[in-house]
Amino acid sequence: MYSTKVVEIGEMVPAFEEEMLLILFGPSATPELKSICVIHESSGQPDNILQLGTLIEMGGTTYTVTQVGDAANKNFDELGHVSIYFRSGENEILPGAIIAEPEVYPSMQPGDIIKIVND
Repeated sequence: MYSTKVVEIGEMVPAFEEEMLLILFGPSATPELKSICVIHESSGQPDNILQLGTLIEMGGTTYTVTQVGDAANKNFDELGHVSIYFRSGENEILPGAIIAEPEVYPSMQPGDIIKIVND
């Protein structure tokens, strides 16, 4: 299991609810990125944890990863960055993104813990 703490929620994050998109980024995010991201910090290393079937607990909901982009693990391992879509789509998944179900947008606050569990 990997866990990380939400330290900041950018002022533009609520605007992405309509798109069912949540962008996570580690503390190295630039000021421009911070406005659109949930900034999180962990003392551990995720180590290729984003896989089909991975469970992500955040905002009181448990999500199941249904698709993983080619660069999602590399970006998450190195930068703490991943774009999470809470919707199914007909389009090909972006390299740095994952898709998770259910189609419920998480409500999060600074201090919340995000848990990622991969069997």
